[in-house]
Amino acid sequence: MPSPTTPIPVPSSAPIPAPLDVAADLLALLGDTRTEPRADDQLEALSLAVAADLPVLLWGEPGIGKTAALTRLAEELDLPLTTVIASVHEPTDFSGLPVLGDDPAVRGVAMAPPDWAVRLVREGRGLLFLDELSTAPPAVQAALLRLVLERRVGALTLPPGVRIVAAANPRASAADGWELSAPLANRFVHLRWTHEHDVVVRGLGGTWPRATLPRLDPLRLPEAVDRARRAVCGLLGARPALVHRLPGDETRRGGPWPSPRSWDMTLRLIAFATVAGSSREVLSALVRGTVGDGPGFELLAWLDRMDLPDPEDLLADPAAAVLPERGDRRQAALEGVVAAVRERPARDRWDAAWALLARAAETGPPDLVVVPATTLAALRRDGWDVPADIERLAGTVALSRRAVRPAATAGGRR
Repeated sequence: MPSPTTPIPVPSSAPIPAPLDVAADLLALLGDTRTEPRADDQLEALSLAVAADLPVLLWGEPGIGKTAALTRLAEELDLPLTTVIASVHEPTDFSGLPVLGDDPAVRGVAMAPPDWAVRLVREGRGLLFLDELSTAPPAVQAALLRLVLERRVGALTLPPGVRIVAAANPRASAADGWELSAPLANRFVHLRWTHEHDVVVRGLGGTWPRATLPRLDPLRLPEAVDRARRAVCGLLGARPALVHRLPGDETRRGGPWPSPRSWDMTLRLIAFATVAGSSREVLSALVRGTVGDGPGFELLAWLDRMDLPDPEDLLADPAAAVLPERGDRRQAALEGVVAAVRERPARDRWDAAWALLARAAETGPPDLVVVPATTLAALRRDGWDVPADIERLAGTVALSRRAVRPAATAGGRR
């Protein structure tokens, strides 16, 4: 018999939850994560390409979070996510199944679309995720061409509010993988997807980077279109061989390569990156992912030269000239000024160039003016007095020569 101080257990009237219900609660708690603003170049490049309404293909090893990133992007954009694993579908799942009507000779043969396409059309918006693209056999890849380029599935056309993103593993790490066909590869913006250690650790702790569309400045739209057109047309005008260059080997054909189609996509991406104020790293990933590394680097260098200040403006007012901060662009601007003086030599232009070099040496790394100063000195004509600004550079040039002389002497002794 219990003592007077011992509480008497009262049977609980609450029902005992089923084990699977408890498991569901635990899973919900584990899936309760949040996002935070965080600079992430690859996520910004993906968001920008999606905003530009260009098909994107994420390349990355299995298990590094490509699908998770797409899920977060769809949530942030409030777009329903439709996942289609290309390798487990038949070509007819993308081209449609023929359905005979009452009089096929009059009305033709309708192509019935799959249910996922019907849902997307009814929604009017969404993110179509084509997963495991590199494991899709060639017949399925051929059927995907129409979907990716024309947005057609059977008799349906996907509405403008639907964006297309695909993911693929490199052939070496894909089960029964295929190289992507050149026509299909040329329709995508290829982005290399990697994982960052601190992002993964923080994400597993419950906080992932937020995938947001970059803010587009409406005041910069005309400027962005003009810049993009000048860059692409300028480069291709000077380098006609880059307009269309199909890679020779099968592996490279499955990646980005230059064609009129991919240059048009590049032009659009440059305009969007300009309006968004994206970094050079983001622009580099997008450009190289569309036309390939070689043409992409040439275009980036062309953009750098486009953004340099006009040498004639610098010569007109050296005291107020604003020079680029980055070393390579700063030196290119100074060499452009010297080239302008060589092209149209005159005493006042020669003096202005010396004043500009002196200012550059005092406001930035002085070694950048050594080569332009040496070249400019050789342009002196008879009767031109030595300007006083040369004295401001004498120390820099002399120090540079002293640094070079021992190395040259040592090289001569060897």
